[in-house]
Amino acid sequence: MQRLRTYFLTGLVVASPVGITIYLALAFIDLIDRNIKPLIPAAYNPETYLPFPLPGIGLVFLFFMLTILGFFAANFLGKSLIRIGEKILNRMPIVRSVYNTLKQIFETVISEETGSFQDVVLVEYPRKGIWAIAFISSENTGEVQAKLQDDVVNVFLPTTPNPTSGFLLFVPKKDVIYLDMSPDEGAKYVISAGLVDPSRLPKKEAKPSA
Repeated sequence: MQRLRTYFLTGLVVASPVGITIYLALAFIDLIDRNIKPLIPAAYNPETYLPFPLPGIGLVFLFFMLTILGFFAANFLGKSLIRIGEKILNRMPIVRSVYNTLKQIFETVISEETGSFQDVVLVEYPRKGIWAIAFISSENTGEVQAKLQDDVVNVFLPTTPNPTSGFLLFVPKKDVIYLDMSPDEGAKYVISAGLVDPSRLPKKEAKPSA
């Protein structure tokens, strides 16, 4: 009986990550398809000529549309149209704030030149003596830094098990402890609530905390 239980748990450990990953992937594809398929002209939709639905058509169409949009946005005419559109948006108080904020976020995250979220750190939170894993989002050089005595960094402290939610903290550099784990390992640690521990020896010199 003990051996049967062991086999069952082993199978559960092997199958669960695969099953959940496939489920989430299919759910994502279905979400894109339901929202994008109605926008595809019937003449260009393969399902028009097939007797069965074709999953992923919406995702493929979205990919090509974004690629084409990026191509036009990169040339002179596209840049001119974007500037005109931004001038119009900048005349709308609330819309302007939302647009500019989202634009900065996407440019920062997508840009390969920035070091955003590349460093995993420990910070004392929510009080002294209790530590939490966080990610350095950027250096702070704005008004917040000007108002504080210590040099601070912008730290994103994710929640568990949903790392897309969290807190923005301004932490003095001297109070930040850099870890050797990669951002992927840090994310796994947070999402798993500590069950997935990188548990590896340091492979690089620790960065100075100040």
